[in-house]
Amino acid sequence: MCVSGISSGKRFLSFERPVIMGILNVTPDSFSDGGLWRDCSKAYDHAARMLEEGARIIDVGGESTRPGASDVSEDEEMDRVIPVVERIAKKLDVMISVDTSRPDVITKAVENGAHIWNDIRALRLEGALETAARLDIPVILMHMQGKPRTMQVAPHYSDVVKEVGDFLTARADAAIAAGVRRENIIVDPGFGFGKSARDNFRLLDHLQDLVGLGYPLLSALSRKSMLGAATGIQKASDRVISSVAGHLISVMKGAVMVRVHDVAQTKEALDVYNAMTDSRRRA
Repeated sequence: MCVSGISSGKRFLSFERPVIMGILNVTPDSFSDGGLWRDCSKAYDHAARMLEEGARIIDVGGESTRPGASDVSEDEEMDRVIPVVERIAKKLDVMISVDTSRPDVITKAVENGAHIWNDIRALRLEGALETAARLDIPVILMHMQGKPRTMQVAPHYSDVVKEVGDFLTARADAAIAAGVRRENIIVDPGFGFGKSARDNFRLLDHLQDLVGLGYPLLSALSRKSMLGAATGIQKASDRVISSVAGHLISVMKGAVMVRVHDVAQTKEALDVYNAMTDSRRRA
């Protein structure tokens, strides 16, 4: 049974309405907005703007995970992420997630005010399971086939929906066995991570099957190449309408959280969706 929301410290975030997670990449080479928010002051200003536009979570990432991305040292990731997390935590009333796979990075981030661990590697690095249990914060487990640098080199599945579902179930089971509370687990199908455009759209079409695993589900397809394959739009930053459409479909299929670049546009679409669902309650 899916939980009604997530708690971290004294904060509680309800899933009664879909939650918008705003993307804050503090990297030089992310696929859509690399380099825009590397400066701590600019990063903070962008976080504040996304909060004003309707984001309930700010997701800070210091490692680009686009296909072919170069590896980043732990020290460099720390230097990028921690000052931004600290400043947001001190000045903004918002939940902060950190997009990292490294136990030491998330530990330091939580010490400086972070609330959620968003891990594209689903706690598979050494010490990650134990760290998640010790920190006792919500953790997002994402599916990825292969590694970021090579994941888009001929990805293959016999049944992508079943294989992604089996993986997420196995990682959730491993987390629970390590001491992570079930109510702290969120799953993410990993759109664009080791998947062809056809794989991605099959996952989107069957997203309700992954919701049926029993964990809150995050959809993160903002500006991704699957949208370019469908629309012919080559520039990632121009895929705003298709991103909103994909996230609206995701919510209608049961996702409780969407991770987006374009917060205001996404909120506008979800306001319409929320008005529709509110009308059912009043009927």
